[in-house]
Amino acid sequence: MKLDKSHLFDYFLVLAGNFLVAFAVAGFILPNNILSGGLAGISVALYPVFHIDPELLITVLTFGFFLFGSVVLGKSFAVKTALSTIAYPFFLNIITLFLADRQLTANPILASLYGGVVLGLGVGLVFRTGASTGGMDIPPLIVHKYTNIPLGTLVMITDGLTVLLGIATHSVEAALIGILSVWSSSYMVDKALSFGGQSTKSIFIISEHTKEILDMIHTELDRGATILKGVGGYSGEEKDVILVVIMNKQYPMLNKLVISADPNAFMIVEDAKEVKGNGFTMNLEENRNGLIKK
Repeated sequence: MKLDKSHLFDYFLVLAGNFLVAFAVAGFILPNNILSGGLAGISVALYPVFHIDPELLITVLTFGFFLFGSVVLGKSFAVKTALSTIAYPFFLNIITLFLADRQLTANPILASLYGGVVLGLGVGLVFRTGASTGGMDIPPLIVHKYTNIPLGTLVMITDGLTVLLGIATHSVEAALIGILSVWSSSYMVDKALSFGGQSTKSIFIISEHTKEILDMIHTELDRGATILKGVGGYSGEEKDVILVVIMNKQYPMLNKLVISADPNAFMIVEDAKEVKGNGFTMNLEENRNGLIKK
């Protein structure tokens, strides 16, 4: 089967992501018994009860979750995650051996924060390819498939429940330290997923000077806009509502233009988490007529 460059890059991201996850677990989480999320957190939480070697438990659960995720999420997921299922335990055991006589930090707070950052970055890179590390990130992927709840939020909830499990076998203080890892991991998952995207705002504008504002958006900002039809809740009058998406750096100019056209204009400004299409993910130098702007 021929692989194009995009597939090869996906496999590279899967390997890189799994290496980072394994490094976070072997370098920060397990040596300091951090009640983080994921399989590492479960292995730490259950060790006082069953006394199963953490690396062994992680390996077994990794393969178990892989089989479950393959059934629910399909063939494409299974192919990409199969690489994770092999790579993650391999990297984990190699890095554990390499760091056997070394400890990156003995401070549990630093271990929790840095472990969470590195782990979240690794998981996020793998998520970008539509795959999984084959562990506790599979349940969030399944829930996301049917609910569209942000993956970062689902990972944080799942990891939070894992930390709560550790309260029964460790202590509240250990769980509080573990929450630092959960928060930093969730934050980095979101950052990794949105990396490379444009920082944008979606703006609704209600004004009596719609035509003038539209002209300025087109000529001064070189942005398109959409006219929505609205009805005033109190007056019952029909109103035009301008919807425009711009880059964050363009907002001050837009605000100035709108005020100059209509000081009484009503604006609703929101951060747009993801924007795709002409002017954002397509070539910014191509205008709507296919001409190149210098």
